[in-house]
Amino acid sequence: MELWFTEHHTDDVDFSIKIKKQLYTGKSYYQQIDVFDSYEFGRFLVLDGYLMCTEKDEFIYHEMVTHVPMAVNPDIKKVLVIGAGDGGTIRELCRYDSIEHIDMVEIDEQVVRVCKEFMPQTACKLDDPRVTIYYEDGLKFVRRKDNEYDLIIVDSTDPFGPGEGLFTKDFYGNCFSALTDNGILINQHESTYYASYVDMVKRTHRRIGSCFPVAFVYQAHIPTYPSGHWLFGFASKNLHPIYDHKPKEWAKFGIETKYYNSDLHKGGFAIPNYVKDVLSEE
Repeated sequence: MELWFTEHHTDDVDFSIKIKKQLYTGKSYYQQIDVFDSYEFGRFLVLDGYLMCTEKDEFIYHEMVTHVPMAVNPDIKKVLVIGAGDGGTIRELCRYDSIEHIDMVEIDEQVVRVCKEFMPQTACKLDDPRVTIYYEDGLKFVRRKDNEYDLIIVDSTDPFGPGEGLFTKDFYGNCFSALTDNGILINQHESTYYASYVDMVKRTHRRIGSCFPVAFVYQAHIPTYPSGHWLFGFASKNLHPIYDHKPKEWAKFGIETKYYNSDLHKGGFAIPNYVKDVLSEE
């Protein structure tokens, strides 16, 4: 008998992966958590039926949320990561010896425990001495911070369920206050390819733009995410993602990447016209 995992991308589109076996299933206070082992994508994490990351393509997402801001402000020392229970974003940040402290705020401790056991590829740096993990609501956590972080990465689920509060204007305003003058905010921005996602992208872009003087969207190809074309947000108080891009300084870190490079950094902000049209409405 063949076993398949299927995620509903829209009412008319499904995405399926043939699996070897299910490694874990459990329900936390916040959500359903599953881990599968597949033939094509290796192990992958699913929350409430939505695929979060796979061993085969997780590097694309995690490199693009970390190396883009680090190449704009190589002097980043203190970082706040909200979400990121799989640990992939933390792993990439820990490759920078120059980063002194990372606060990670994950609402669901069970996700972290499961990923440490079943997703060691991404969770391998969660015990780094520079990392402090807080198991609480990221929205409430960031309210207490002022002028503290050089970088905030919102590595959240979609804007419903446990991640819903991380897409509000109130939250983005609090992130602005928590950042230093040269601070950068990075968030996952969904996709505009399917019509059912467009309003979410518009709403997120509008709310970030109302809080930050610099607000851009960049892109990456992530095969297992809906449509494969995924967007990220770059926002800051002062720094421009292209004009302030410092490829030579970033190269001095000597970090070998599988997806990100300095040419792709610039190209990532060259978004297609159909995405421009959506964002221009806001």
